[in-house]
Amino acid sequence: MKKISLKEVAEALGVSKTLVSLVLNNKGSEHGISVETQKRVQEKAKEMNYYPNLVARGLRTGKSNILGLIVADISNAFYSKIARSIEDKAAEAGYHLMLCSSDEDPDRENDLIRLLKDRQQVNGIIVSTTQQKPETFSRMKKDGYPFVLIDRYLPRLECDQVMVDNANGTSKMVEHLLKTGYKRIALITISPTHLSSIRDRVTGYKDALKRNNIKVDPKLIREIPFDDIRNSMRKEIRELLSPQVKADAVFLLNNNLALSCLESIQEMNLRIPQDLAVASFDDLDAFLLCYPPVTAVSQPMQKIGEEAVKLLLEQIDAPPSRQSRIAELETSLVIRKSCGSYLS
Repeated sequence: MKKISLKEVAEALGVSKTLVSLVLNNKGSEHGISVETQKRVQEKAKEMNYYPNLVARGLRTGKSNILGLIVADISNAFYSKIARSIEDKAAEAGYHLMLCSSDEDPDRENDLIRLLKDRQQVNGIIVSTTQQKPETFSRMKKDGYPFVLIDRYLPRLECDQVMVDNANGTSKMVEHLLKTGYKRIALITISPTHLSSIRDRVTGYKDALKRNNIKVDPKLIREIPFDDIRNSMRKEIRELLSPQVKADAVFLLNNNLALSCLESIQEMNLRIPQDLAVASFDDLDAFLLCYPPVTAVSQPMQKIGEEAVKLLLEQIDAPPSRQSRIAELETSLVIRKSCGSYLS
């Protein structure tokens, strides 16, 4: 189908291309164009199925009105909910959103950043980074290119960030399990372990045990690779329930781990919480449909997205002297029956 040009819309109306451009860019009133004429232009553009060339507009104005979002896996419910929040908040400000998944691959993430940044396709990027070193973002900051880190931070990098208090959220869950009566609380984490969110959650687990005078048992801490969750989970659950370990509860450090754990428990005909109590960092709607429903640490996903867009737009519109800002948000415990009383 042939793309309609601005010139063709103008010719159909018998007016200048400049007039049509001003109206469609919402500048008609400030240039003295009557309301009636503006209405005619808008109706004709719609009738002819005209839409602007955003790339050409971006090159002309230096602003594409597109924001980029790079996350580990957009199919993950945690990231998809944040993405929706970002998209809605961006739309309120007149921006569109371009989404990408890095698959926890630092090289792929760098390629995506170059694609979005160097081709001038987006005005700024929100990233849940899988990088271990800050060089990529240090260069972006030096270049004055707007970006915001969400969910994960990089040590020694001063930049705009939106994080949750992962350590405190994990500590609160471990404290809850201990108060409920569980003593052998296992932790299943995921690689890559350098990610700040994972690292801080492991720290929160260990700190909570130490505060309660419980020695950290390395046999209770298990690591599963990002690309082999399902195949590894059943083996880890079996070992945690072995006479050598005797875990009575398991805390999963993200929702993918939790879903895989629930699947393995079902396949092994185990009972929750009688054979093993289950808790997750991240809350999913699906946890309400499980039997019993799953106890979880809930993150404010909508707020994460809203704060990220707010900080990114501040950068886009702010003077170079603007100072970096960090928004740290609190988690909350959602107590359900998967961690019922150990003594009952």
